[in-house]
Order: sequence, then structure tokens, then C-alpha cells
Amino acid sequence: MAIVYPFVLLATIAVIQASMWYYARQIALTAAREGVTAARVYQAGPADGAARARQVLGRTAGDSLRSLSVSASSDGERVRVQVTGVAQSMIPGMSGLTVTQSASGPVERWVEP
Repeated sequence: MAIVYPFVLLATIAVIQASMWYYARQIALTAAREGVTAARVYQAGPADGAARARQVLGRTAGDSLRSLSVSASSDGERVRVQVTGVAQSMIPGMSGLTVTQSASGPVERWVEP
């Protein structure tokens, strides 16, 4: 038991750490998607999308995602929002895993038929 227990404990911590990283990725992806949805609206801009993404992160990120940065860009036809942060780490001395998620979509605009 003394030989097997450290490996079981290490495997358990690895599974929990992977789950925390996955959860942080989902938070970042949700914020990016919400930002794109806000930026795609007729006569909205990338700044509206970035603001919406920051608002979603403020509500949902908590301690799961730190050192957040949000960037949004548009070329007039498509808008893209990218969210970057660091996932929380359970392992002492490990700074955490960087998470980067982005979403893009077409901008709603008036086009002459």
C-alpha cells in the first residue's frame, strides 16, 4: 500500500488539475462567444464585444481564471474576440496553465441586393 498510494494520489491530483484547466477553457470560450454575439449586432463594434466578454468574465471567472486579457478585432465583414488567462493550479510552485480561446463570426450589416 505504501508503494501504490503515492501514485494513486498523484493520479488524483492530475485529474483534478486537468478538470480545472478544462473548466477555465470553457469559461474563456463562453466569454469569447458572448463577446462575438454582442459585436456582431448591427452597428455594434469590436469594443462592444470586448466589453461584453469582460462582463461575462467578471460574473463567471472568479478564481478559476486569472490574469485575464480580452482583445477584439474586426475587418468589416467578420469580428473576432480572443480571451486569454491563466488557469488556477493545485500544484505548489506551478504558475498555472495559459488558456487562450477565441470566437469569430460575420458582422450583421446592410448589403444592397
